[in-house]
Amino acid sequence: MPRRPVRSESHPQRQDEIIMSDNLIYKVVFINQNQVYEMYAKRVFQGEMFGFVVIEDFVFGETTSVVVDPYEEKLKTEFANVRRSFIPMHEIIRIDQVERRGTAKIIPLDREAGQSGKVTKFYVPDKS
Repeated sequence: MPRRPVRSESHPQRQDEIIMSDNLIYKVVFINQNQVYEMYAKRVFQGEMFGFVVIEDFVFGETTSVVVDPYEEKLKTEFANVRRSFIPMHEIIRIDQVERRGTAKIIPLDREAGQSGKVTKFYVPDKS
């Protein structure tokens, strides 16, 4: 397994190095605008901004496939020109290191009806 040292871009003088493999893939599940996004990326780490997780190098399916998944196409379009995405920690549901990429998904989150399935949001007090 090839390994390469990675340094933080915002802190190049930082002495500690994180060893990351080129072929590791992470599945990141998070909430965005009342929807659950399930995406795959090659780099996931805690950002320099307090309370944010950084996702880089998004991985999507091949465009030569005959069957096109509309949710994956929507995610691919939404993140087409995004180099790095900062996700608030409290919106992260789960981060898994996986052996191979799956299909990116968008799952509607119905908070009012309480039919969100396996996803449970942290309690947020009313703003009254």
